Amino acid sequence: MTSLKIVPANPHASYVAHKDEIDTAVARVLDSGWYILGQEVEAFEREYAAWNEVAHCMGVANGTDALELSLRACGVGSGDAVFTVSNTAVATVAAVERCGAVPILVDVDPVTFTIDPNCLEDVVNQVVAAPDHYGEAKAIIPVHLYGHPADMPAILAIAQKHNLFVIEDCAQAHGATLNGRKVGTWGDIAAFSLYPTKNLGAFGDAGVICTNNDELAHNVRLIRQYGWEERYISLIPGLNSRLDPIQAAILRVKLQYLDQDNDGRVKWADRYNTLLKETTLSLPIPLTGARHVYHQYILKTAEPAQRDDLRQYLHERGIGTQILYPMPIHQQPAYNGRIPIIRKLDITEKLVNYIMNLPVYPELAGEDIEEVAQHILNWHAGLSS
Repeated sequence: MTSLKIVPANPHASYVAHKDEIDTAVARVLDSGWYILGQEVEAFEREYAAWNEVAHCMGVANGTDALELSLRACGVGSGDAVFTVSNTAVATVAAVERCGAVPILVDVDPVTFTIDPNCLEDVVNQVVAAPDHYGEAKAIIPVHLYGHPADMPAILAIAQKHNLFVIEDCAQAHGATLNGRKVGTWGDIAAFSLYPTKNLGAFGDAGVICTNNDELAHNVRLIRQYGWEERYISLIPGLNSRLDPIQAAILRVKLQYLDQDNDGRVKWADRYNTLLKETTLSLPIPLTGARHVYHQYILKTAEPAQRDDLRQYLHERGIGTQILYPMPIHQQPAYNGRIPIIRKLDITEKLVNYIMNLPVYPELAGEDIEEVAQHILNWHAGLSS
């Protein structure tokens, strides 16, 4: 088996980059004797709220829980219709179903790969017109995919027209902006994954929820710990989804470097764009007004067979790539035939056969980017030979 010289993601590199600070932070928690919630989690919540320019931030156990608790805080429940996309991590749909709600899947824009507002409006109109068949339309979950923000002004206009909650899935877009405004500040509430490979990643499972709505923040704080306001007394049915203080301490260290790390991702993406611009590959160019933070650098080949051939070519030369995501959720065995498809997902179903991602994390060196690009150029030159 070929060993990889350049892996597609490397969270260990972020530990090595800040090892002394992280080790000190972890030791601080262990020495404190406080191992559930407490001051370390509260400090991270304050710091992340300030960084993301929101009033409230609540740490939870993982990104899937962040979505579920956000939905529950908005009152989404059994039989309610929630609009989102199929070209996303399965966690988005899993969170909807964990609330007893029904995911209604919408096609994506062929350039940004995020939810298509025109398709969304059409599907919402159909569901609103037939609540007995589809359930009560309750919320939209736009996914800011790969680090590029969804079209929030258009999405909010649809939501306001139909009185729908907007729950932003920001799992892949910490620090992305649209018209100068950060994702996670547009909708009613926002869910972030802090999985190790994310732009801001813990060294284990972790998640965080952001909102400017006092009531929703209060609801989340109740739900994440059994519905307690007073210990052992549940005011509402709740869950156990608490951010671990050790992870909070690690995240406090890494948050200090998040802007710098995002700049590093943008730098490497720009370099790829420069080196590969003369090829027939479709490269990720942000839309006007959007700041892409490149959780993934996604390129698209002209033909599906080319994608698979390029991945194999790079792998044989020690370059790791991935396909995010190889199968739309609605086609996966657990969901196929079970989720209502109101309007065909043509773009979604086509994209998965053409896209792949290149290594783009900030700890890479310039020589790594040059090497990856040169191998791609060599492969591309062979297409016409």
